Amino acid sequence: MAVGLVLLYHAGLPFLPGGFVGVDVFFVISGFLITGQLLTEIERTGRVSLLGFYARRAKRILPAATVVLAATAVAVRLFVPRGQWQEIGGDIAAAAIYVVNWRFADRAVDYLAADAPPSPVQHFWSLAVEEQFYLVWPLLIILAILAARRLRRSNVRPVLWVGLAILAVPSFVWSIVETATSSERAFFVSTTRLWELAIGAGIALIATSAARMPRALAVILGWLGLAAIVTAALLVTAATAWPGYAAALPTLGAAAVIAAGAAAGSRGPVLVLGTRPFRWVGDLSYSLYLWHWPMLIVAGAYWGDLSLKRGLAVALASVVPAWITFRLVENPLRYSRAISTSPRLALSLGGNFTMAGICAGLALVLTGAWAAAATPSGDRYAPGAALLATTPGTAPIGPVPERFDFIAPDPLKLTQGFMDVPDTNRDKCFQQVVGAEVLSCTYGNPDGATTVALVGDSKMDQWLPAFQVLAAQNDWKLVIAAKAACPFTSARVLKGDGSHKPYTDCMEWNRTLLRRLAEERPDYVVTSQSAGSALDAAGKESVDAMIAGVRSSWKALDSAGVKVVVLANNPHPGPAIVQCADKNRKHLSACAFDRERHEQDPAFLMQRKAVAGMPEVKMIDLFDAICPTEKCPVVFGNVLIYRGGSHIGAAYVKTTAPHLARALSDIGVPARFSPSN
Repeated sequence: MAVGLVLLYHAGLPFLPGGFVGVDVFFVISGFLITGQLLTEIERTGRVSLLGFYARRAKRILPAATVVLAATAVAVRLFVPRGQWQEIGGDIAAAAIYVVNWRFADRAVDYLAADAPPSPVQHFWSLAVEEQFYLVWPLLIILAILAARRLRRSNVRPVLWVGLAILAVPSFVWSIVETATSSERAFFVSTTRLWELAIGAGIALIATSAARMPRALAVILGWLGLAAIVTAALLVTAATAWPGYAAALPTLGAAAVIAAGAAAGSRGPVLVLGTRPFRWVGDLSYSLYLWHWPMLIVAGAYWGDLSLKRGLAVALASVVPAWITFRLVENPLRYSRAISTSPRLALSLGGNFTMAGICAGLALVLTGAWAAAATPSGDRYAPGAALLATTPGTAPIGPVPERFDFIAPDPLKLTQGFMDVPDTNRDKCFQQVVGAEVLSCTYGNPDGATTVALVGDSKMDQWLPAFQVLAAQNDWKLVIAAKAACPFTSARVLKGDGSHKPYTDCMEWNRTLLRRLAEERPDYVVTSQSAGSALDAAGKESVDAMIAGVRSSWKALDSAGVKVVVLANNPHPGPAIVQCADKNRKHLSACAFDRERHEQDPAFLMQRKAVAGMPEVKMIDLFDAICPTEKCPVVFGNVLIYRGGSHIGAAYVKTTAPHLARALSDIGVPARFSPSN
């Protein structure tokens, strides 16, 4: 059942928005089964053999996993854009040694990587969590055995409860805390998940007692547990902060189903889960879990976004390699008499498979690095937006250019780690999502006659290179203070993780920044943002709440004698825009998007409405400089326009300096641009 939930969720089935809870069910089942095996060994021999335990894990887990990792590396090389090879190769190598969950956790909170496509081995995060748990749990069991002997207790189980508490209680508390502060990271790290495996282990400790519970009670408990899992799959969504306390619903549900199993008998959930189709899927569950996700991701990279029908077809097709792996790799090695009777042979086998997985990942990394090195540097003159007239209203000028003899920066290099970001990244003054300190950088002339302050989120930060050009030519003191996903407003800003919770760090940052600006009184404050709504007094998302919030901040600056300029937000070009440019170098119009997106952009509509109510605030719009043709291109004047997501790359922004100068001078800001500089 658990693997079925995960497969249908990943295939895109709309009525199972919480199908990912199947992984939480996996954790409970795993904790129960492995702990049950260890308890049986203790009762039989009075001890736990670490060599034997890890030998069993090696022959059970590593062969099938390595086959999938190697096959994924080959599929990525054949069907995935080359710009992703190095990153995915690193993921495969990390998956082979079961630390990839920490790699994904770091990527999840990297604001610059927020729009990166999912890795085809992303599902290995859960396997990594399990193996990290099994590095710790057997050691605690051995300590419990030693403690029981010292206390002269024949029954080790009471001491094991202490060990479980040492794992489970801090992990559950940390899961709640980390989920509240950084749910993206909390999803992947093992420290927020250990309690789920520990619950399964706890059920193993009470299995004998649970088998003696009254049958009627067991039947009720079992069906309630199954209902809890199904309810979570139906009601939990991607917007639910996870895991945290919310994960207790499917986790405790799984525990209830397992605990009630023996006592409930044929009247319990086994009435459904014990049928032949469920048993068949259960036998294939490990191989099926391994295969389905890379097939979906590689298919999506090759065909584009998968429809529901195509997603279900790919998920169903994953049964074929899963069955082959189960019959030819997983079971033969798992039940081999020679391997089962020789822990050293099993560990050697596991080590060799692990090395094969690492090599597959590193081979993909090296292939990607070679492809990047073989790509021309593109350091020739690239005019970008400088090709365009600065006269307002002259766009669109014609069709989207289909190809260029070179592109700077090259899309391949961009996807391989060259970020094309403003200097705030290098100078460490772009505040990340977590943190409320107002970081700032000063560019231009520190003693300049005119002070221009740039404030807002990353959509303001992206324009810094053009302002730097003007600062150098106009004797400006240019100050920038920007924070990830944090618009300059007095409103209650929402977190950008879909949780619909207040972004408290952003609100504190805004209060401090507004106070500082009112004290320092720059001549001009320029602001832009990607958020079009905020929380109102009732806690509901509202455009009017954002309008009221930005107007409040603008009015405070106006009262302090500071002139406010709003820079229109640019629309989102679509997913994987840089990869599209790399893939379609000879047919770049395939990556273009409609100009109408600008007029439909929620943040732009909000900005325009907010400015309309405040004549003292001026607004400029550079959309024609980044979308000069009949449809919006991704490359113009030999320069790649976007660096990822909806962000414009620093190289292209710099070429818009003459357009920025014209827009500013038209609203009364003294700004000139000289091509000679």
